[in-house]
Amino acid sequence: MGKVEKCLTALNDVTSARVNLSTRRVSIIWVDNGLSVDNLIDRLADKGYAAEAIDDMDDIDAKQHEIGREILRCLAVSGFAAANIMLLSVSVWSGAGDATRDLFHWISALVALPTILYAGQPFFRSTWIALSHRRMNMDVPISLSVVLAGGMSLYETMNSREHVYFDAAVTLLFFLLLGRYLDHLMRARVRNAAMQLVKLAPKTALMEDNQGLRSRVPVSALEIGMKVVVLPGAVVPVDGRIVAGSSELDNSIISGESLPELVSELDQVYSGSVNLTGSLLIEVTAVGKDSFLASVIHLMEVAEQHKSRYVRIADRLATIYAPFVHIVALMTFLGWLWVTQGDWHQALVVAISVLIITCPCALGLAVPVVQVVANGVLFDHGVLVKDGAALEKLAQIDAIVLDKTGTVTTGQLEAVNVDEIDKDALAIAAGLTCNSTHPLSRALTAAVTARNISPLPCAEFREHPGQGLEGICQGRTVRVGNFEWCGIGGLNTPVMPTPENVELWVRIENCAPVRLNFKDQLRVDAKSTIQNWTDEKLSVTLLSGDREAAVKAVAQASSIENFVAMASPAQKVDFVNELTLSGRRVLMVGDGINDAPALAAAHVSMAPAGASDISRSAADIIFLGDHLAPADYARRIARRASWLIQQNFALALLYNLVAIPIAIAGFASPLVAAIAMSTSSIIVTLNALRLRIGGSKGQQT
Repeated sequence: MGKVEKCLTALNDVTSARVNLSTRRVSIIWVDNGLSVDNLIDRLADKGYAAEAIDDMDDIDAKQHEIGREILRCLAVSGFAAANIMLLSVSVWSGAGDATRDLFHWISALVALPTILYAGQPFFRSTWIALSHRRMNMDVPISLSVVLAGGMSLYETMNSREHVYFDAAVTLLFFLLLGRYLDHLMRARVRNAAMQLVKLAPKTALMEDNQGLRSRVPVSALEIGMKVVVLPGAVVPVDGRIVAGSSELDNSIISGESLPELVSELDQVYSGSVNLTGSLLIEVTAVGKDSFLASVIHLMEVAEQHKSRYVRIADRLATIYAPFVHIVALMTFLGWLWVTQGDWHQALVVAISVLIITCPCALGLAVPVVQVVANGVLFDHGVLVKDGAALEKLAQIDAIVLDKTGTVTTGQLEAVNVDEIDKDALAIAAGLTCNSTHPLSRALTAAVTARNISPLPCAEFREHPGQGLEGICQGRTVRVGNFEWCGIGGLNTPVMPTPENVELWVRIENCAPVRLNFKDQLRVDAKSTIQNWTDEKLSVTLLSGDREAAVKAVAQASSIENFVAMASPAQKVDFVNELTLSGRRVLMVGDGINDAPALAAAHVSMAPAGASDISRSAADIIFLGDHLAPADYARRIARRASWLIQQNFALALLYNLVAIPIAIAGFASPLVAAIAMSTSSIIVTLNALRLRIGGSKGQQT
């Protein structure tokens, strides 16, 4: 990462370059003094890094998908070949005669050599690029050991020797490709978050010119001052100010709240909002990278960049492991060449043993195998882990930030006083609301039908944006909506509204309006789960874009002392960053599109399964069900997993400290080296399985 940034900033016109390893992207800012994108791509190519401009996100996504498919194909081929070669090796080890042994060796060669050439391509290409640009990476010793083991085995087979090492070479490829594929999946999931936000933005807009003529144009062609028509059901394509019309907008991407917001002339609207009812004519005030949706995408990419700089222990060890392996193998070869007075065959066999025995399988499995086991345990308890580093980070948290709607609460409005209302009035009201997609209408219809009350048919149904519904039922005029819409002259309601609840009024003809209260209920175990965190001295904060009265009511009900209301997506990111700068390691739990940047900015993040697609993509961990307890259970499993990872590192290092001297001394043939390497991997795997033994005793969710 540092090499890429350094080679770019060395150019005179480049002012900054930032690499995001998770998304495999580099963002460059430069002065346009003749320096082109092609020049930058050529500069990276000269340093051995293939690059291309991002013009089509779908095309980039397809290319990354094809890379994953290639690795998976190589993994399947190497696994199939390793299993078959191992069967032949067992027959040889069982005491096959010379002729039978030679036959099995040739069959193994026919299986292994094409497999090495095909399945080793990801490592061979990387090695060639690195060496051709005078660089070193972990694929160089891997490629060298595989090629030497395969070549020496072919030589031994041609000379009817007793030992060949095809099984070691192919099995080594299988384990390494498995790790490579898991790494690819992790990176693909990180890229998916930003890509889904990009796909959320409309590609075209309905433009209206000065003569009132409308035409469909690409969003990229819009300029400030142009006018755009947004029809009901459409997504607002750009930031703008309403010139004509009124409607209700789903602004969940901004505030995280599902209740629509009434907008009219001169109100500001933002890209990504959904127009629910009336048509709007909007004057464009911001386009491209200056739009609200683009700013959310930028916030996510910047936040993910911070996460990509989280250097794992295995990566730090890998930076010194490759040169160490080469130096040890070379010194072993030269040493044995001197000791045996020029016996290159013996010296090469010992050097190959050193390369095989030092292959980083145990070191490479130290983290992934624990993650796989932990992921399986958590999956059984309704928790899905997406990011490979999530569990390690989750074990370190000391502060928790919770969104309100859909996280601490269920996110679904429920009528709390419906049983107090006359059934006939409910049937009439439901006759109107069953024709509307408004969240309150759906909630009332669901509450009525759940009580086996059938909605009565209504005629002349009309929906008035920002006010309510109107129709004729049983010959009487019926209105459902806010109190101003349902009020009668100067009639006052004897019941004052409660700020923590949402209300809907019903008026039938000239009767007094009836109020229905709706409330977003707490998750059933929210209070007890939050109390557990508080008892363990974890800082807990409720962070919401909702109004202060509603946020305060939920905070009090769930025993949360600290809360922040009316927070925009940028303010949520700022809050998380402030905690981080103060030394806190933050777990962010949220479900809305407006939570996505904060989820990406946090040390680690979670989202419920019912969250928006963007938040599920941005989050490291997803939990299922209507409970909050899985979030706490995941934290406890993460702490155990972190301890087992440290044990695996210790076991891998201990293996190298013991095995390398034995191989250098010539006491381990390539076959023994392969067995030792496989044994170290098995030990690390068995140690990780201890997590399942203890984890299965955890709470069920």
